[in-house]
Amino acid sequence: MTPPTTGPSPDVAAPADVAGPGDLADPATDPSAVAARAAAVLAERTGAARHDVALVLGSGWQATADLVGTTVAQVPVTDLPGFPPPAALGHVGVVRSVEVPGAGGGAHRALVFASRTHLYEGRGVRPVVHAVRTAAAAGCSTIVLTNGCGGLDPSWGPGTPVLVSDHINLTATSPLEGATFVDLTDLYSARLRALAREVDPSLPEGVYVQFRGPHYETPAEVAMAGRMGGHLVGMSTTLEAIAARQAGMEVLGISLVTNLAAGVGDRPLDAQEVVDAGRAAGPRIGALLADVVRRVLAAGPA
Repeated sequence: MTPPTTGPSPDVAAPADVAGPGDLADPATDPSAVAARAAAVLAERTGAARHDVALVLGSGWQATADLVGTTVAQVPVTDLPGFPPPAALGHVGVVRSVEVPGAGGGAHRALVFASRTHLYEGRGVRPVVHAVRTAAAAGCSTIVLTNGCGGLDPSWGPGTPVLVSDHINLTATSPLEGATFVDLTDLYSARLRALAREVDPSLPEGVYVQFRGPHYETPAEVAMAGRMGGHLVGMSTTLEAIAARQAGMEVLGISLVTNLAAGVGDRPLDAQEVVDAGRAAGPRIGALLADVVRRVLAAGPA
């Protein structure tokens, strides 16, 4: 059973001294400083000076938060500097601090973001990657990025989890600012994918292609993504992964195929269908991801 939310409810306005997303919109603001302030609030509210791993839960992955360990505290995102309320259907505006049992009686702490900010919300790139930077400031050395997506492989029916091996960023933007050059050759950790396959050897992998959204892709755009080497299409994840690499975190990406992409299947695309497919697969993929997280924590950082 989840403990009561720490602090004001999501319906109560944040205190006047807690900054909102406007700080990140100011080009003069250092986004790392806002992330550090958010991490400090999390440390105070959760009683944990640092966390070990972070999870960003996309569409269909919400059940993971209840399965990965014991929720010690949860904080409304609107109580944290720089976080707007969630806008996507099915996302929940809280951050959980979850205690995960470890070997020898020890315990790890996981920071679980039950929502994310999408680029299509029009807030800019900084809010999109703010959870990642906050997780890094909170001490996390590993991050698990999940999403619901369209699949290009007809054998991957709705409810199929797929490890992300690489990505193609078609958003025409980046979370990196100025002359900041970051190597993305091995962005999605082969080590973490191998640990995930220790839990489920049948997990396929593929290249995730991010479009800006919020409209779904056309059949021609999906065909283009396939010719470019893509296997999955969606509207999140790639910018977060880049920001995580910049922060020095090891990245594991897992997509949930919620529907066949436009032109691959013969059904029209619908946001409710995505939510329904995720809900149907929730207990199974939640248990899978919880096992993967525990395996990753037991293995320790790279």
